[in-house]
Amino acid sequence: MLHNMSDLKGSKIKARDGEVGEVEDFYFDDDKWTIRYLVVDTGNWLPGRRVLISPISLGKADEGKQRVEVNLTKKQIEDSPGIDTDKPVSRQYEASYFDYYGYPYYWAGPSAWGPAAYPAAIAVPPPIRREAQSRSEVEEAKRREQESSDPHLHSAREVTGYHIEATDGDIGHVEDDDLAGDREVV
Repeated sequence: MLHNMSDLKGSKIKARDGEVGEVEDFYFDDDKWTIRYLVVDTGNWLPGRRVLISPISLGKADEGKQRVEVNLTKKQIEDSPGIDTDKPVSRQYEASYFDYYGYPYYWAGPSAWGPAAYPAAIAVPPPIRREAQSRSEVEEAKRREQESSDPHLHSAREVTGYHIEATDGDIGHVEDDDLAGDREVV
């Protein structure tokens, strides 16, 4: 099911063992036009800290209660690699993040999520820290990284107002962070 990003902003994030904060922003990949991370403000739980949550770990979304469940514990989120959301997300950071959670690198496979077309299709048991991916996966990831050293992650907030062009001309602009929603382009 598609959800409008602006409808998810402000939604509470509920880990397996309690609430961790609320959705503040999103990072999307401008190459695959895919949301890669939810930026979560941890509020009073971890004051002054923002964390990234991958769609791989998302569970049910309850729009009525403005809550999104994640298949993580508060401890896993607390111990996750720190991020400065005012700076670009580097591939090096992403590798440490994905290694921490035991997720396959999305940039090292044929599909939008590496081995799968959708994050929910990645058969990963509840996230467990692992040491590293296989040598062939790491080599393939490095090769792909060298092919495209240009960062493709952008904040949804950053692109509000950007013009959108089709091959035959201008078709509108991004309004209200609505990259994957159900509203028309204006």
